[in-house]
Amino acid sequence: MTQQAPLHVPVRDAPATARPSARLAGLDLARGLAVLGMYIAHLGPDPSGNGVAPVLLELTHGRSSALFALLAGVSLVIIAGRDATGASRSGRSVTARIAVRAGVLVALGTVLTALDTSIDVILASYGLYFLLALPLLRLRAGALAALAAVWALIGPQLLHVLRDPLYDSGVVDGSQALDPLARVSGEGLVDLLVTGSYPALAWMPLVLAGMAVGRLDLRSDAVRRRLAVLGPALVVLGYGTSWLALRTVPQAGSPQGWWSDTGDYSDGPAGLLVAVPHSQTTLSVVGNAGVAITVLAVALTVVDRLPAVRRALRPVIAVGTMSLSAYVAHIVALYLLGMGDLEDPSPGRTLSLFVVGVLMWAVLWKCFFRRGPLEYVVHRVSAGPDRR
Repeated sequence: MTQQAPLHVPVRDAPATARPSARLAGLDLARGLAVLGMYIAHLGPDPSGNGVAPVLLELTHGRSSALFALLAGVSLVIIAGRDATGASRSGRSVTARIAVRAGVLVALGTVLTALDTSIDVILASYGLYFLLALPLLRLRAGALAALAAVWALIGPQLLHVLRDPLYDSGVVDGSQALDPLARVSGEGLVDLLVTGSYPALAWMPLVLAGMAVGRLDLRSDAVRRRLAVLGPALVVLGYGTSWLALRTVPQAGSPQGWWSDTGDYSDGPAGLLVAVPHSQTTLSVVGNAGVAITVLAVALTVVDRLPAVRRALRPVIAVGTMSLSAYVAHIVALYLLGMGDLEDPSPGRTLSLFVVGVLMWAVLWKCFFRRGPLEYVVHRVSAGPDRR
């Protein structure tokens, strides 16, 4: 029952006449918030300590990546066309486009990981998520939501069972010696599936949930209201269950282990009760999914209902239209500035410079170009299979 709530949302899949090309600015706002959240998590001050500021900083950790993963699922549906039957576009054409995009993401993520900065690069994992989602593109919202729920229940437990034996048996070391990805960056297919920072076994439910959301009519007020209820309900289910469990089984982890990376938690079965964003547990997946759905519902509503706020958030929306470029830019900048392995003595100032810089750049770029630089490259490369 962990993620089955979407099955009870009484809304229909988006009709076949929905226009995939009609861009929803609310999605771009959500993407922009996800990118800026990752900037904060990667460049901001240490969130440990008391007070409002550390709590706000900690909220970005893990949840920004989860929001981006959910939005990746929404994007997959938009690329394929929102007709759940797949009739709106050629199946082979869609498969080829997504496969090429996945390959670009894997290659780009591998190169960025090889730069050896302090950031756990997620792009190669996204590429794998895209490939795993290919056989599921024709599923309707209910089936995708059900699959997300089942995967969220089984995947993290399977991950917990497999991870240590894979290391102890030498499978990880052996596979890396043969894996071309691992030879370049040290992160190979086994890492992307099981042992890495963003293993598909634990993160695919977020992508599947995003695909289910993408099948809905996101322009509908009724859909947005129900998502605004569903998201907080999943937050309470995931984080609330962990909060109660840690008071029943205190050896599972620190008291803040129901929501914060700053705490410790057990490596044993009891550790599956925490909901720390990077703990790869069922409860963390459910809580993160709830946060992501809530942010998306709010972003969609704010952009459409509050024009003054939309104008004020124009720079963030601009970042969201070129989220891949903005994400890659901050990793490359860290590498070029030689900050990848150094402790920043003034993280607050560095974060401010990066955030202001990317906001200004995105607004200026949008004045002249429709797509971000990397978005343009990915579009051109992935459009290749469609050319006659």
